[in-house]
Amino acid sequence: MQNVFLIGLSGSGKSTVGGILAERLGKPLIDIDALIEKARSDWYAEAHFTYSTQGKSPERVAQEIIAMLISSGEIMADPPILLVRRVHIGEGYNVVVDWGGLGRLGQNLQMLNLPPRVFVITDNNVRDLYASTVMGTLTYFGFDPQLYTVPGGEASKSQNQLNAIYDWLIEHHAERNEAIIALGGGMIGDLAGYVAATYLRGVPLVQVPTSLLAQVDAAIGGKTGINHARGKNLIGAFYHPRLVLVDPAALLTLPARERTEGWAEVVKYAIILDTKLFAQLEAQAETLRDFSHPPAELLCQIIARCIALKASIIEEDEREQARRAILNYGHTVAHALENAAGYGALLHGEAVSLGMVVAATIAQQAGMFTKAGVTRQNKLLKALGLPIDYSGPVQAQDILAAIQLDKKVANKQVRWVMPQRIGQVIVTPMPGDVVQNVISSFFAERSPNKEGNK
Repeated sequence: MQNVFLIGLSGSGKSTVGGILAERLGKPLIDIDALIEKARSDWYAEAHFTYSTQGKSPERVAQEIIAMLISSGEIMADPPILLVRRVHIGEGYNVVVDWGGLGRLGQNLQMLNLPPRVFVITDNNVRDLYASTVMGTLTYFGFDPQLYTVPGGEASKSQNQLNAIYDWLIEHHAERNEAIIALGGGMIGDLAGYVAATYLRGVPLVQVPTSLLAQVDAAIGGKTGINHARGKNLIGAFYHPRLVLVDPAALLTLPARERTEGWAEVVKYAIILDTKLFAQLEAQAETLRDFSHPPAELLCQIIARCIALKASIIEEDEREQARRAILNYGHTVAHALENAAGYGALLHGEAVSLGMVVAATIAQQAGMFTKAGVTRQNKLLKALGLPIDYSGPVQAQDILAAIQLDKKVANKQVRWVMPQRIGQVIVTPMPGDVVQNVISSFFAERSPNKEGNK
């Protein structure tokens, strides 16, 4: 017998959404609003899921409901997609890539032999989509989850939010063996990770990244921290999780802009380490950007490849004393731009994309990287929907001042990650005049007249 999902929809566009869902899922759906009005509340009580469509397009609603069904285990990949990479640092930990894995978090946690009480930290956006699924699976598998929510956005990676979470943990008498679960994107992973690293001098940490950027990069490698008014990620610690659970199906719920920014980190891995990955991204750019029919297997393969690349680097250089610095390709200018523009004005991946454009241009001007290489990189970034030029208010002098706070500065010299060819980079100081000329040109002041004449 074919399954029938009962989904309570409220808001505009309900009938259109039902049609899209039925078509994509290949399963019949009952629209509660088509039922007798007086019985409506009873039907809502019986619904497997309730969901508000207010202010969202039918396509967006359909994507989010499908993601909810996947995360709850109602829809399974056929065959199931499960990829595991063991990270060999300290006692080691697994990074699990599991399509629909949010609904199996409780099973994965059972294998860690943790105390039953766990502390889930998320933001308001992720909470509305996934908190009920995550709290439900944790409870089902014998855990006692407590939930704390911070506002979404980079501004929450702050000392104020850090102190508020400490207060919450202290009020709950959280103990040293009780785990913190970071459920969200890179901001949550960094913030909750730093809480775990510092509360009671360290408690178990589980990373459950829900954004592409966090899944391929931020949740892997043990970097945690918060921002300072003078610079991004200036306060933090290296602290590795006990488990990273990556569910690529969660990307279905991301707004297009937030999903797109994650491709910057994927392109970064391809440029610094993997020519085959770069070619794969070039070949699949339209499919990856469009996302109307998300390619589950392809997504899992690409995410798992990036995880494996990063794991191989951090196993060699855990604390960024040498080779790990190559993972910061594009980030010198990106972090300076985020700080100068104000955190949140640009998404991190957007800033990294611009930073890679600048870095490649510096390398070309210094005779280290071909013009064809710069063009190929920028063409891929653009094909994936990422920015390759800047027209905002930040000016060159702001960037030049801010990069002096970069973590790779040694003996007052910025050590740049510079491409030599696709798949190979080096870390080196660069001539100051070349850097200044490229940055001055890229962040040239744009007057209204100049903008109008473009």
